Amino acid sequence: MSINFNRAFGVHESALEIRAERAQVLAENLANSDTPNFKARDIDFSQALLQAQSNRKSGLTRTNELHMDSKIGREIPGLSYRIPFQPDTGDGNTVDAQIEQAKFAENAMQYQATLRFLDGKVKGLIRAIKGE
Repeated sequence: MSINFNRAFGVHESALEIRAERAQVLAENLANSDTPNFKARDIDFSQALLQAQSNRKSGLTRTNELHMDSKIGREIPGLSYRIPFQPDTGDGNTVDAQIEQAKFAENAMQYQATLRFLDGKVKGLIRAIKGE
């Protein structure tokens, strides 16, 4: 009997990937907090997860299992511009560093929680394989 990893891990593999992409977007926001006309962006996690689960493919398609999966040309699902809480400061930048730091910390905690859940799943599968 073989192990179906898609069934074993469920949505958590996709969730981990989306959380990593969101961390990158939030880090870009923080890095550009002083860049004139930079617009803050964020990923709607729920929308991105639904799209990932619907298995909608975009970008390049693998024609062989040995080919590497490329993200070139792929849009990040759920990515949109954030509506600022504060009025424009005059330079056109919509990044609020405090909000970005809070969102980054929240995303990091959720990423760690997903990792811990996956770790527990893997340990459970290892115990099942060993017959413990």
